[in-house]
Amino acid sequence: MTTPASPTRRIVTCPSCGGKSVYAPDNPYRPFCSERCKNLDFGAWASERYRVAAPPASPDADTDDGQAQH
Repeated sequence: MTTPASPTRRIVTCPSCGGKSVYAPDNPYRPFCSERCKNLDFGAWASERYRVAAPPASPDADTDDGQAQH
């Protein structure tokens, strides 16, 4: 009879502090090592310190909501 394989506990680098973090279902903050690191990362996105590159706007898209004014 075979025994079921135990789930592997993968160790990854925390994207916030660079420390070790368990990447497993029992770590509710994964891939972060702690709630603090998760919140620091979320705060960086919320304050727009992290940005995703976007293609240049068209010349007629001169308002923040993307609607051209005529």
